[in-house]
Amino acid sequence: MKRSLFQKYFACVLVFILAMGIVQVPAKANTFDVNAKAAILVDAETGKILYEKNSEAALGIASMTKMMTEYLLLEAVKEGKVTWDQEYTVSPELSKMSHDEGLSNVYLRVEGKYKVEDLYAAMAIESANAATIAIAEIVAGTEANFVQQMNDKAKELGFQKYKFVNSTGLNNRDLVKHNFPVVGGEEEENVMSARDVATLAYYLIKEFPEVLETSSIPEKKFAEGTEDEFLMDNWNWMIEGYAQVAEDYPNYQQFVYDGVDGLKTGSTDFAGYCFTGTAVKNDQRFITVVMNTSSQGERFIETRKILDYAFNNFAKEEIVSKDYQVKGYKSLPVIKGKEDQVKIQTKDSISLVLQGGEKENFQPVLTLDKDKLNEDGELTAPIKKGDKVGTLTIESKDEQAIQFLNAAGQKSVTVDVVAASDVEKANWFVLMMRGIGGFFGDIWGSVSSTVKGWF
Repeated sequence: MKRSLFQKYFACVLVFILAMGIVQVPAKANTFDVNAKAAILVDAETGKILYEKNSEAALGIASMTKMMTEYLLLEAVKEGKVTWDQEYTVSPELSKMSHDEGLSNVYLRVEGKYKVEDLYAAMAIESANAATIAIAEIVAGTEANFVQQMNDKAKELGFQKYKFVNSTGLNNRDLVKHNFPVVGGEEEENVMSARDVATLAYYLIKEFPEVLETSSIPEKKFAEGTEDEFLMDNWNWMIEGYAQVAEDYPNYQQFVYDGVDGLKTGSTDFAGYCFTGTAVKNDQRFITVVMNTSSQGERFIETRKILDYAFNNFAKEEIVSKDYQVKGYKSLPVIKGKEDQVKIQTKDSISLVLQGGEKENFQPVLTLDKDKLNEDGELTAPIKKGDKVGTLTIESKDEQAIQFLNAAGQKSVTVDVVAASDVEKANWFVLMMRGIGGFFGDIWGSVSSTVKGWF
C-alpha cells in the first residue's frame, strides 16, 4: 500500500517537473536536407555559406565545367586577347564530333567559319561540346593548353578539390573516339567539390555579370540567318519562356522558378545530374549547387527546395551601423593636441545575410592599430578626421567562425574605425606650459605622498 502511494506521488512530481520545464526534451534538429550527394547554398554578394552537405567532396561536374571555360573566355575578351566577332574555322575532326548525336551539340561544317559570339552562346545555352572545344582552341591554341589554364585559374581562385582534364566536362573517352588528344587517362572526367563549384559561380557572376544575360536565355537560334541556323534550347528548365521545350516536355513548367537566371547544368554517368543555379528576388541573390542527383528533373526539384529555404529564411540585416561606437572605446586619449581625446567610430556599416533572430548571436570586436598608438595607448596629434585607428569586425558569440567561400567574404564583415574629428597639434607655448604644469604637479604629488606617510 505504501509503495503504491509512493509510486503515485513520484509520478505526480515527475509530471509537474516536466510541465515546469525543469526537465527539458531536446529540441528537434534542423530537418532540412537535400536529396543529392553534395549541395551548397551561398549568398552571392559575400560568399557566406548558408547551407552545405558533403560540400568538400570531389565529385564529377560534367558540363558545369563550362563555367570555367566561360570564365577564361570572358577574361580573354576583357583583356583584348579575343574579340566577339573573331572567326574560327572548323576542322574535319571537330565537325565530325559536332554531329555526334550522343552528345549535346550544334552542327559545325568542315571549314565553316563561326564567330566567337555564336560559339559562346552555343556553349552557354545548348551546352554544345564541339563549340566549347573551339573556344578552348581560340583562347589557348590547343585543348591541352586550355586545360592547363583551367587548372592554373582554379589554383589562383583558391579551389581546394578539383582536377580538370578537358574543357567540356565530357568523359575523355568521348574525345578519344573522335581522335582528340586528351589530358590524363582515357576514362577520366573533371571533378570539383560543391564548394569549389559555388566559388567558381561566385567569381563568374562577380567579375562577369553579363554571363547572366546569356544563361537566362531559354531559346536562341545559332548562326541565325545562315545555312547552319539551329534552334538551341537551354538545359536549365527553371527559367521561363520556352516554346519548343514546352512541346517536347509539357511538364517542364513545374520546374520554373521566379528569379532564376542561371547558371549551368551537367550530366554524365559518372557525375549524375548536376546543376549550379542562381536566383535573385528583392535585390537578394543566392547561388546553389546540387551534385549527383538521380534524374534530370530531380536536380531542379532539389534546387527549388534550396531556393525556397533561402528566400523564406534568410534576409540581409544591418549588424553594425555607420558611425557606430564601441562601448568603453568611444574615444582615445591624445597627446600634443589642443584636445586631450578624440572620438572614434566605424567608417561604414556592416550587414550580413542572416536567419531570423540570428542577429543576436553576433558581437562587434574592436582591434586598434598598435602602430598608431604609443606605449600608453595614446594617439599623437595632429589627427585628421577620417584617419584610420583600427578595425571592427563581427564574430559569433558561440565562437563558431562565420563561413565564407573565400577571404574576400571575411572582409565584408570588417570595417575601418576612424577618428570622428580633427585634433590640431597644440603650439609650443601650450605644450611648454603643460610640461611645466606636469613637472610641478609631479613635485606636489611627491610632497603630498610624503606628508601623508608621516601620519
